[in-house]
Amino acid sequence: MVFASVLATGAATNAWGDGVRAFAGSRDTASGETPANAGFGDGTDGSATGRTAGLYEETGRGRGDGAATGGEGAEELVSRSGDRWSSAYTAREYEGLRRTLDGEYVGVGVSVRRERDAQGTPSVSVARVAPGSPAHRAGVQRGDRLRAVDGEEVSDHPVTDVVARLRGSETGGRSADPSPVGSSVELELDRDGRQFKETLDRARLSADAVTVDRMRHGVTRIKVSSFSKGSAEQVREAVARHASSGSGVVLDLRGNCGGLVDEAVTAASVFLEGGLVATYEEHGSQRALYADSRHGAVANGRTAPPLVVLVDGGTMSAAELLTGALQDRGRAVVVGSRTFGKGSVQMPRELPDGSVAELTVGHYATPSGRSLDGEGITPDLPVDSPGDASERARTVLSGLETRS
Repeated sequence: MVFASVLATGAATNAWGDGVRAFAGSRDTASGETPANAGFGDGTDGSATGRTAGLYEETGRGRGDGAATGGEGAEELVSRSGDRWSSAYTAREYEGLRRTLDGEYVGVGVSVRRERDAQGTPSVSVARVAPGSPAHRAGVQRGDRLRAVDGEEVSDHPVTDVVARLRGSETGGRSADPSPVGSSVELELDRDGRQFKETLDRARLSADAVTVDRMRHGVTRIKVSSFSKGSAEQVREAVARHASSGSGVVLDLRGNCGGLVDEAVTAASVFLEGGLVATYEEHGSQRALYADSRHGAVANGRTAPPLVVLVDGGTMSAAELLTGALQDRGRAVVVGSRTFGKGSVQMPRELPDGSVAELTVGHYATPSGRSLDGEGITPDLPVDSPGDASERARTVLSGLETRS
């Protein structure tokens, strides 16, 4: 079975991740040392799905706000369900969702985040510029303040709305139906008090869901912003290439609101030598997901590296499934703040008019039997200050290395 998370969360979390790489945080803060990774890339729309057959697992999209779905059948099914996690899509929207989880999006290549100055005045700034993107070629830089999109002031707009405008989607509506490749968008920016405009042509871009960097003392940090197609293999390669025996790994799942759950299970396989990852119910029948030792990154007598998982309120769905498995199996120490708590499973149903309704069919649980829906995961080491999370993770690793 293929599972998927809608890579979005709505007003429930009031924050979003950056690009398809991460969205759905719990604060209006940015990626990096902050746990909420609240940037939101213009290529990510808050909507993504997996394949047209199988079970799916969504993270917080809900029913939407009455935007046209192009299929009364799907909308009627979703409305009748009364389920906040169910969704209705047009055929075109659904195709857009599939492309998003395949790591593709239409946009200009910027991620944005919300900030407030000392007086509490809100603003939107550029959190990241994708290399080789239209924004990168135009000279847009990280830290630039985004004042307006196509002449519309965005400083006090939710990042979801800003993203929709960058993509060319209807304001506040579903962002999975963007303007076509080649359409233009005008950005009004501010850099160190100098205001300027850039007109960019949207392009089809590839998202980088996994990034790797080195922390102090040889610790490898692997940031997984979403479980899109191929992300688990990138995690495996990162561990095999960069994590030497005993040096330690920080698996950063802050702001990760899910993705393909089979990718999350494969990522679990990188750190677990087989065994149970999660159980779930499908129409009342209990099923199980297991780690596959063939996907492990440790071989040839090498010792599995000590592992810390960083989480926050934007860690959702498939990311919670992975975290719960590593915590229950005693494989990792979890550091950060309580996760979102989304553990329901949706199944897509294609209707005769081509529209698709995704309806909840069950819930999943961790290896110890914990249900995460509405509860989330409590870290082994809670960290209140966002800026302290990475340093605390490194400190924990130093203790694990001493014992190993």
